[in-house]
Amino acid sequence: MIEFDQVSKVYGGRAAVDNVSLRFNEGAFTVLIGTSGSGKSTTLKMINRLVEHDSGRILLSGKPIRDYPLQALRRQMGYAIQSIGLFPHWTVAQNIATVPALLKWPKARIAARIDELLALLGLDPAQFRGRYPHELSGGQQQRVGVARALAADPAVLLMDEPFGALDPVTRAALQQEMRRIHQLLGRTIVLVTHDIDEALQLADHLVLMDNGRVVQQGTPLQLLTQPENAFVRDFFGRSELGVRLLSLRTVGEYLRPDERLSGEGVVAHLTLREALSHFVERQCDRLPVVTGEGEACGVLHFRDLLENMPEANRAPAP
Repeated sequence: MIEFDQVSKVYGGRAAVDNVSLRFNEGAFTVLIGTSGSGKSTTLKMINRLVEHDSGRILLSGKPIRDYPLQALRRQMGYAIQSIGLFPHWTVAQNIATVPALLKWPKARIAARIDELLALLGLDPAQFRGRYPHELSGGQQQRVGVARALAADPAVLLMDEPFGALDPVTRAALQQEMRRIHQLLGRTIVLVTHDIDEALQLADHLVLMDNGRVVQQGTPLQLLTQPENAFVRDFFGRSELGVRLLSLRTVGEYLRPDERLSGEGVVAHLTLREALSHFVERQCDRLPVVTGEGEACGVLHFRDLLENMPEANRAPAP
């Protein structure tokens, strides 16, 4: 879908992005992560030509991005950023309709799309479509920003630190929404973050950058368990490896479906890392598990978290 072929970007004689080759597969959720100044945001912005690359080629569906008219290129790509950038004197509906209106969609189609996206992002259309940005919380504004980025049904969604300014509870809720939306819509998503846990939760494909170069790329599990060098091991934290591996697995993968246990259940789609918190909080070694609809579906044993952790998935000794 999107391919970087030996791409570089230079500022003042220094390479912000240095000879990078990458492939963002269609329908994948790719996360760029790295140290401050590693070039991850510059890499993202080159995709929709907010920043022009100096050398190499960037291809969209096999065609160089410079062969597309600029507006035609950007209309294929939704863009959501940390600062949101909603128009303050426009209603929620008007903000979401920005690109569809430019594309001259019929009013009925625009109205239906607004309601569809608000509902998808957990905002009641009747309650929110007529509000203004200053009447929304930070999390609600961010949801509207994502809705605006998705409004014209783009093939690609670019997100630059989209949840960085939010409180932890709102941030976690929006991360969950993005996972759900990706599963539902199957869009190609490229997201930049400095938050390791956010990257591990969201990514199908993870790209670690440093000093403008790609250090390693692969699945989150590959980067955690098969680091190519000491930088990768240190970046993800040697001492936190076990907990981060738990974040890549769900309760549903480890529950015992034939058992039942009374008490408040944990939901099967929780990560094992989240389940670990429940074990500690409740000071127990077994947890009842329920489906998303609240129906009992098994029991999670603490010892299973340890016994079923494959040796191959543990980091090699330094």
